[in-house]
Amino acid sequence: MPEVRLVGPNGEQVGIVRIEDALRLAEEAELDLVEVAPQARPPVCKLMDYGKFKYESAQKARESRRNQQQTVIKEQKLRPKIDPHDYETKKGHVSRFLGQGHKVKVTIMFRGREQSRPELGFRLLERLADDVSEQGFIEAKPKQDGRNMTMVLAPHKTGKGNKTKANAS
Repeated sequence: MPEVRLVGPNGEQVGIVRIEDALRLAEEAELDLVEVAPQARPPVCKLMDYGKFKYESAQKARESRRNQQQTVIKEQKLRPKIDPHDYETKKGHVSRFLGQGHKVKVTIMFRGREQSRPELGFRLLERLADDVSEQGFIEAKPKQDGRNMTMVLAPHKTGKGNKTKANAS
């Protein structure tokens, strides 16, 4: 482009100038001429220290990654003919994981003739979801996947959980 809209190093509008003049101004100020809006007519260029700009944008990206919450998916495996005590233990684990704010993938493993009775696994997953409904909710409904049936439980948001406790009092 023969002309560009030039923005100064402090964000002030210089105006529309020829590209040669913009490059000369950048060289005089010992700064870089960076095209910030190429789709505009005329394109917008800014006088800036490009190395410093890249460094600051990397710092911002790093900071935003630090503030993101990592979602961890814990897994709990069950069998359709689980002993009542074992079920209570596994339910306690699922409840603890949800209480810590983690998602939980519950897998029921079928073996042999158990594969012909998927309703047993479905009922077991529904029972588990009902038992831990205080801590979490079903995010992904139970579905059969070969020899396994899986369901994903997610914790309630803290704001939502506090409201239900307040209403129960």
